[in-house]
Amino acid sequence: MTDSDDALLPLDAVRPAASSKDTKGAVVPAPERPVARVAVDSPLPHLDRPFDYLVPAALHETAEPGVRVRVRFAGKLVDGFLLERVDESDHEGRLMPLERVVSPERVLTPEIAGLARAVADRYAGTLTDVLRLAIPPRHAKAEAETPKPDRSTGTEPSGGTDVQDEDAGSVRDGEGAEGAGDAGGVRGGESAWDAYPMGPSFLDALRHGRAPRAVWSALPGALGWARPMAEAVQATLDGGRGAVVVVPDGKDVALADAELARLLGPGRHVALTADLGPAERYRRWLKVLRGQVRAVVGTRAAMFAPVAELGLVAIWDDGDDLHAERLAPYPHAREVLGLRAHRTGAAMLIGGYARTAEATQLIAGRWARPIVAARTTIRGLAPRVRPAGEDAELAKDQAARQARLPSLAWRALRHGLDGGGPVLVQVPRRGYLPALACRHCRTPARCVLPPTRTLLAPPGADASPASGPPSGFSGGGGEAGGPSRGRPGFMGGGDGLGGLRGGHSGASSGLAGGGQEAGGFPGGSSRVSSELADGGQEVLHLAGGPSRSPADPARSGEDERRFSGDPGRPASTDPGRQGYPGADDQDRHGRPEADDQARPGRPGFGDSGRPGAGDPGRAVVGEGAQGVSAALPLELAGAPGASCHGPLALRGGHAAPYCRWCGRVDAAWRCPSCGSPHLRAVVTGARRTAEELGRAFPSVPVRTSGRDGVLATVPGARALVVATPGAEPVAEGGYAAAVLLDGWALLGRADLRAGEEAVRRWMNAAALLRPGAELVVLADAALPAVQALLRWDPVTHAERELADRAELGFPPAVRMATLTGPASAVRQMIDEAHLPADAQVLGPVPVDDEGQERAMIRVRRTGGAALSAALKGASGVRAARKTPDVVRVSVDPLDLI
Repeated sequence: MTDSDDALLPLDAVRPAASSKDTKGAVVPAPERPVARVAVDSPLPHLDRPFDYLVPAALHETAEPGVRVRVRFAGKLVDGFLLERVDESDHEGRLMPLERVVSPERVLTPEIAGLARAVADRYAGTLTDVLRLAIPPRHAKAEAETPKPDRSTGTEPSGGTDVQDEDAGSVRDGEGAEGAGDAGGVRGGESAWDAYPMGPSFLDALRHGRAPRAVWSALPGALGWARPMAEAVQATLDGGRGAVVVVPDGKDVALADAELARLLGPGRHVALTADLGPAERYRRWLKVLRGQVRAVVGTRAAMFAPVAELGLVAIWDDGDDLHAERLAPYPHAREVLGLRAHRTGAAMLIGGYARTAEATQLIAGRWARPIVAARTTIRGLAPRVRPAGEDAELAKDQAARQARLPSLAWRALRHGLDGGGPVLVQVPRRGYLPALACRHCRTPARCVLPPTRTLLAPPGADASPASGPPSGFSGGGGEAGGPSRGRPGFMGGGDGLGGLRGGHSGASSGLAGGGQEAGGFPGGSSRVSSELADGGQEVLHLAGGPSRSPADPARSGEDERRFSGDPGRPASTDPGRQGYPGADDQDRHGRPEADDQARPGRPGFGDSGRPGAGDPGRAVVGEGAQGVSAALPLELAGAPGASCHGPLALRGGHAAPYCRWCGRVDAAWRCPSCGSPHLRAVVTGARRTAEELGRAFPSVPVRTSGRDGVLATVPGARALVVATPGAEPVAEGGYAAAVLLDGWALLGRADLRAGEEAVRRWMNAAALLRPGAELVVLADAALPAVQALLRWDPVTHAERELADRAELGFPPAVRMATLTGPASAVRQMIDEAHLPADAQVLGPVPVDDEGQERAMIRVRRTGGAALSAALKGASGVRAARKTPDVVRVSVDPLDLI
């Protein structure tokens, strides 16, 4: 046979036979459905799709849809979830096999997988990010010790939901008879939903397996919301279906958990919170997954609870910003539960004392129906609201306009305590005195200490402790220009705590010759005296400030001018410098506080405005906690960056002012504008308020509830309860009176939802009062938010809020997305994204001093899906290019302004 004959033969005829050596070690595929589609744990948006893998025959029994797997992806072993198994793959090449099955537990149910995909598409995110929120980390010990239900016999596991007759609603077996006693009393007697005209029909629909969707306005009068919510859950269980209840925080979880345990009996529900710990939380989550319980209550993570045969999703107080997830793709619990109810055909209940614009939009679109009590019922249970700014009260008390706690509020508290019950005082700001200002010129008090750490170093400068102090600086306790008591080059005394005022560190390095112990305070104690100035503002005096020295010309007697940078010119009296810090740090959750911008440094001062630095062309930088001093040219350091500029505050009545940014104490503070050492309180926090009330009512115990410790309940005995918004404990029998302080702090915030949020927080506190109890709110009665509280009419306020947003083009009337990142990256992403034709781009505008900008994109509600898809595609293109600048995409965020 010639070579030309060989060319005419089929390819298989000339191919050499495969030897056993070639097939040795090859993966044998599974006999059925050998292709597995896996959601790989990858944060890259352009890889947000399932990948096909080969199922080895050894993993055929365990590699079921929903299990955790390990696969090789881009040369690395990564985690993933097996979504489904199919017979063939669309991929034409060779498939990589599954490395192993982490656990045979099917943790990802088909319903949660579909929901996660819908949430990712809704918020322009990835499936992996949503699954990270939906499924808790695996705890092998908890997974092994939790008993699985016996599916072979068809019996329910211990502690599971009892099977009940749909029409009679009675318990079939005696397992839950103890818990069903109270339930039978509710069904046969008075129900909490009887106070609402639509309440009984809502419960009846839940019992018969229908899917009603309602927005519920709860009644005030200390009736509570936990019992009606528990009755809705019980009606759903009576219908043979499961329920998920999402509440803002752990305090609300405790209230709902106790009511569900009383109503349903033990073992028929679980509570999921973050403070349970990984093992206990995973153990309870497995009970839900395995069908041992069918009722779940928890914080926002519970919105993905894998409840089988879901019949009800409920959310309480949907306006609380704790329902918004802080991790990408930043979903909101209300929207996720709404998607889940729509996909599964479950009922939905949105409850609260106030009403949000988003809930009102659902009613306007006829997606949900309102459940509201009659006006006569509301009037009989609502408190008597009295604004402190009424003309009659101002005529009686001329000082009430400036007083923080006018006589009307004092009388309400005294009458409530005389009645023998507890009284509530809501303070919008936490802490003691979180904002201070100069007494004379009203300039906000800011930290003038150098940064605790800097990466800049001047050419040829030695910042080591052995380098000695720079020119114009002296040690903490010596004469001007003399040696320091401690190590040279440090900004303090012999204790080595450079930069700290107080203790035994002496005067700061920027001050020559402190001469006093404990940061210039006599007797070594850091004490602050206080008095009231005009208008009731508190004035603070730094006792025993550092003595002046001729070596410090900025503080000498010949130059008593205000420090404005020019020795011959007085300080500016620009009213813009007298602004107050922001008021957005008022809740109990430790969120960052909003402060006014740091003022730039002034030339001629070594410490960006602090006098006595010596050389006007040098700056001071700190290194670490020890505060190593080094001379740094201003052209390298930059005047604004040479000092901390953080806001000063007080932790207590006998403490020195400290910086809320760097945490250091500045007992020797002097105003850089006028040189005065006297301070005044701009904002009073909850702890200071509790201290003042304790002095005014010496025989009454004072309880505080806030970030440091949230109280769920308090006894009905005589007491003063001071709480921040959202941390108000429930009093046994209700509060006898309440005072809502500093209404301007809530209403004056630069936020689109300022009015709605003020009404929500006020009504949440007012609903804890007894029927007809006196409530004093320190705000102008003409404001719409105060009028809504006066009439107890959150519905009208929400409808007006929705109409205003629709006119201005803000959510929820439209869909809006924000892009935040470097300026060039934001502009490039806007240009490359295939936005809908009717999209409106607003901005970008700067959001900080570091080059970050934000742009807003607005479309109609019907174009929300197209907007999310366009932004996700643009993010995928940037990720595929490996663009270093990150642009954060947020759809319908809460903080638009």
